Amino acid sequence: MSGAETSELRSTAAAPRFDVAVVGAGPAGLAAAAAAAAGGARVAVIDSAEQPGGQYWRHRSEAAGVTDGGEYHHGWREYLSLRARFDAGIAAGTIHYFASTSVWMARALSTLPETSFALELAPAHGGGRSAVPTLRATTLVLATGGYDRQLPVPGWQLPGVMAAGGIQAFVKQNGMLPGKRFVIAGTGPFLLPVAANITQAGGSVAAVLESASLMGWIPRAHRAAGVPSKALEGAGYVAAFVKHRVPYRIRTVITEILGPDHVTGVRTAKVRADGSILSGSEREITGVDGVGLGWGFTPQLELPVQLGVQTRVDVDGSLVGVVAEAGRSSVAGLFLAGEVTGVGGAPLSVLEGEIAGRAAAGDATGTTASLTGAERRTLARNRSFAEAMHLAHPVPAGWADRLTPDTTVCRCEEVTVGEIGHAHDDLAAHDLRTEKGLTRAGMGWCQGRVCGFAVSCLSAGAGAVGGEAMPSAGDAAVSLAQSAKRPLAQPLPLSALRNLD
Repeated sequence: MSGAETSELRSTAAAPRFDVAVVGAGPAGLAAAAAAAAGGARVAVIDSAEQPGGQYWRHRSEAAGVTDGGEYHHGWREYLSLRARFDAGIAAGTIHYFASTSVWMARALSTLPETSFALELAPAHGGGRSAVPTLRATTLVLATGGYDRQLPVPGWQLPGVMAAGGIQAFVKQNGMLPGKRFVIAGTGPFLLPVAANITQAGGSVAAVLESASLMGWIPRAHRAAGVPSKALEGAGYVAAFVKHRVPYRIRTVITEILGPDHVTGVRTAKVRADGSILSGSEREITGVDGVGLGWGFTPQLELPVQLGVQTRVDVDGSLVGVVAEAGRSSVAGLFLAGEVTGVGGAPLSVLEGEIAGRAAAGDATGTTASLTGAERRTLARNRSFAEAMHLAHPVPAGWADRLTPDTTVCRCEEVTVGEIGHAHDDLAAHDLRTEKGLTRAGMGWCQGRVCGFAVSCLSAGAGAVGGEAMPSAGDAAVSLAQSAKRPLAQPLPLSALRNLD
């Protein structure tokens, strides 16, 4: 925000008020803000990043004057179009943009009919106070996105191991690589653009290891056909893999990451459908200085859960917010858009954002907003494709059986499988919250966002001696839902609490 805008907003004794507040400036948030402003609403957009785009359209630093040509992006033209609408709203005074700002608490104010939500703000990075500590809005759109789901692997605490999305974000933001030769492993189509970005940036990919067999696509091929743009995108990745001679191996996992003090290689193996290793399939890939891991995405639900929205377990095991038409949640005036309603990719997020922003503006200004038939059909096709993708690329079975007692699970607090097993077997830590209190797993910098899924499964008995059944991804989601109920959604400086009304 400019100094003039900040002064204007702080000129009243009460918190500034808006018709619509949008949290997140990724694909869904940008679309929601632009649509709400076009609907005549006065809009506030709060985002933790320094510039709009979210993780999907993370790009070179505008503050440093670097122009991004979009070579590492898909849908870059759509971003530029959305960004033009967003910037036009800022110039016209209909959109107020709070960059580098976190919402650490959200409250529904049912006792004040003139305003429905209060958002408490703090700097996303460092200390100090937000220029506007609190704002209020008649309606609220949460488009907080998600983050890479991770599973522990022996050796994954070594420098050089990153989330697959972290490697891609590094390339997009810096135009360079955090290494030279990589192995990308996990499951899902997202592994493909990560590998492609690496080759574009001048690096090499020793292998892409997909834990699924891809046979799950056969009975669902018609769903993929309903979104032809996905097939065209996939064809581009195939061409890049052929050009750069990138091996793509299905039903293959990393069993160990090698290196004395930095990644130098990986051990891999073929796995059966039940997750057991196929004897004789083990091999080593050496000369590697980077490993990217990703098993899908986890929606970021701290704020929706804080506000009491109804949730469900999606087909990929993720906890997601339940929405009706136009992204309406179970809380009046609260809309959800993008990955928080179910991971489905940027095109679906943009459409959901457009619809939710339009509806939120309509509710705030007393106008009517409805979906078109074309929007309903596009939503249905994209959601069907997303469901097929999740079913074809599940969290691999047997991952916990490949861990050793000294395998690190929580990298922030350096908690091992053996420590979690001891807490489970001897101290009755059978859920994430109890495990966290006894071992500190999930108490570090990431607050369980990286290790939470794995700790939930392990604390419920995954891989335990004695043949206990592997807990489902749904069980883990329910456990994570308990831990997501946080009075503080994000880390914040103590000064934010000191100055709270």
